[in-house]
Amino acid sequence: MLNHWFVLLNTNHFFSFPKTCLRFLMVKFEKKTKYTENSFPVKFEKKIKYTGNKIPDELPHAFFLGIVLLTAVFILYFVGFIFYSAIPVFESQGIINFITGDSWNNGNFGIRNFIVGTLIITAVTIILAVPPSIFTAIFLSEFASPKVVSVFRPLIELLVGIPSVVYGIFGLYVLADILKHVDPIISSIFYFIPFMRDTTPGQGDGVFLSSVVLSIMILPTIITISEDSIRAVPGVYREASFALGATKWETIRHVVLPAASGGILSAVVLGIMRAMGETMAVVMLIGNINRIPSSIFGYTLPMTTKIVTSVGENIGNPDVLSALFGIAAVLFALEILLAGFAKLLVRRCKY
Repeated sequence: MLNHWFVLLNTNHFFSFPKTCLRFLMVKFEKKTKYTENSFPVKFEKKIKYTGNKIPDELPHAFFLGIVLLTAVFILYFVGFIFYSAIPVFESQGIINFITGDSWNNGNFGIRNFIVGTLIITAVTIILAVPPSIFTAIFLSEFASPKVVSVFRPLIELLVGIPSVVYGIFGLYVLADILKHVDPIISSIFYFIPFMRDTTPGQGDGVFLSSVVLSIMILPTIITISEDSIRAVPGVYREASFALGATKWETIRHVVLPAASGGILSAVVLGIMRAMGETMAVVMLIGNINRIPSSIFGYTLPMTTKIVTSVGENIGNPDVLSALFGIAAVLFALEILLAGFAKLLVRRCKY
């Protein structure tokens, strides 16, 4: 008997018995399970039953198309209402006389001074805002650590949510006192430029103060969009420049900035449009005098400020209201031309 067990242990039949049992169990398990693509065996796969009708693909398409068309109709109605309301003043004054005239009394309406004042304030604002905005965007995207970016970027974006009237109060009660002492210094340095001479010493307000406040207001817009544009430049561009022996600053100057120029230009254009359309802060700081300023320290009356200061007292005067709508139409046309010109520049930068 012992010899029989010894013979059985020395054969492969003894060790094949567990394998046979395991194979039998696997076959029984496979009969009770069903395999699918996305699951490891799922027992008794259930079929999903739809209780309602299936939404056709055309319904979401029609829904979003309706929203787009509704928005387009609203925009067209808004723009059409502005230009339609300005037709009486265009007919009575003539578009050319309305744009080039400088008097605003006794039924004569000319907005040349308002247009020039708006363009001067916008130009000074861009000169003050663009360089620090781009340098800040370069620092945050190329040099700053993630911890520094996580601290400074929320602070920059916080400036967007501050109401413009708060900026106006800050400029009127804080910056005006500072610029009273700064204006003479700037005027003495650039005295050889007539437009930089201080014609209102000791005041501190006017075009320059308004431009400083507006430049602070548009900083977040330019910085945020410029930073995103710089970060969007592929890393292989930088690596290729470094491989050719370029330094960090040479790479930024000759590779990164040209590649991101389209986005940076778009950011500047948005800043310009924000500066041209800003009202409340400028009303509190500009001086509101209908004339072309002789220097950046003088007073003027931009288009948006004229609309705000005149609309309340002329509600029942259709001629003046039509003239104010004419100012709005001209301002809208200027911004459309600016946006179109910027789009051409962006396209040229890409190609």
